[in-house]
Amino acid sequence: MIGSLRGKLIEKRPNQILLDVGGVGYQVQVPLSTFAVLGPLHSETSLVVYTHVREDQLALYGFATAREKQCFELLISASGVGPALALKILSGMGIEDLVPAIRAGDVARLVLIPGVGKKTAERIVVELRDKLAAVEVEETGKPATRSQLESDVASALVNLGYDGRAVDRALEKARAASKGNFEDLLRRSLQVLAGAGTGQGARAASS
Repeated sequence: MIGSLRGKLIEKRPNQILLDVGGVGYQVQVPLSTFAVLGPLHSETSLVVYTHVREDQLALYGFATAREKQCFELLISASGVGPALALKILSGMGIEDLVPAIRAGDVARLVLIPGVGKKTAERIVVELRDKLAAVEVEETGKPATRSQLESDVASALVNLGYDGRAVDRALEKARAASKGNFEDLLRRSLQVLAGAGTGQGARAASS
């Protein structure tokens, strides 16, 4: 799987770019939030990437930040939300507005996003409200304190089924003893979760 790309920006459109990496052109779908921060054509560009594989298709979705990718992955985990719709959602509403709207169950606001109907919005709220506790959003007067490493570990733990609030507490406890790499922080966080008895409370993805 392709997890990131770094290369020369050859073409760019609001929803798609072409990146030349060592002479190979990668066509990558991007949300408007990522498109807006891209440099000029022929500039060096780095993206974190989600690789979507089906029997008849391999598609790449690129993001300027790990937080955008994390939110995208959570969106496509909701029933009826595929990669194309998830990209439209991220293009239609920034993470700083989207995450609080889902947490608050603001269906009326979500249906304003093109392509999102009421039933889809309701499913997103029901299935993602707790999981989105792992996604940091910047609040006025409160800078985000979670590093990219911690966001990646939090995303992995939430995808395993752990409650977002329990993940936050585990990261706080594991942070001081961690060696500063993904594997060690993940292992220590899992130990904290197991020690707190939350391992048995991990929800399966189908619940």
